[in-house]
Amino acid sequence: MADNWTISGSYFESCNCEAICPCVVLSPPTTGECTALVGWHIDSGNRNGVNLSGLNVALAVHSPGRMIDVQWRVALYLDERATEEQAGALGQIFGGQAGGHFAVLGQHIGEVAGVSNVPIEYKAEGKSRSLKVGNVAEMDIEAIAGGGGAEVKISGNPLGIVPGEPMVGARSGKLSYHDHGMDWELSGKNGFYSPFKYSGP
Repeated sequence: MADNWTISGSYFESCNCEAICPCVVLSPPTTGECTALVGWHIDSGNRNGVNLSGLNVALAVHSPGRMIDVQWRVALYLDERATEEQAGALGQIFGGQAGGHFAVLGQHIGEVAGVSNVPIEYKAEGKSRSLKVGNVAEMDIEAIAGGGGAEVKISGNPLGIVPGEPMVGARSGKLSYHDHGMDWELSGKNGFYSPFKYSGP
């Protein structure tokens, strides 16, 4: 029987689609493919007595077409501050082997290009988010100003990285990724952020 686990915190992502990304409503990506970098900061988390609070995780995703029709190529990055036990728990959770929402997302993954333990710096300040993943990736986004200065939010989207939470629409200042033969240098493209809470199995 799989171990129970729960993690909560904040997430954000950026991709090559124009804002707001059509993939979240199961439409084709703006350019026919989607290249996305996703980051999570765990405020509180536990798996079978292993404390995961304060750790960061990142995922690079390449989808060569409409995300529900094709298999993705991904690379997973775990916080180098994690102990061996913590890294094992994070790898099981975010790799989908521990069940929950990541097991559902895992059905779309065709290739895992790599799993690495690297320094991950995650920052959330007001309506801005930034992430640095070792020497392979950097991104920053800022919320799109909606009517009257309100946030632009999407709720109930069918391709939700964070089920049950409204995502704030944003644009990137920078999305840079160079690893596993994938090379992206983008700005002014789509971004999202929101709180998250996942559990399993």
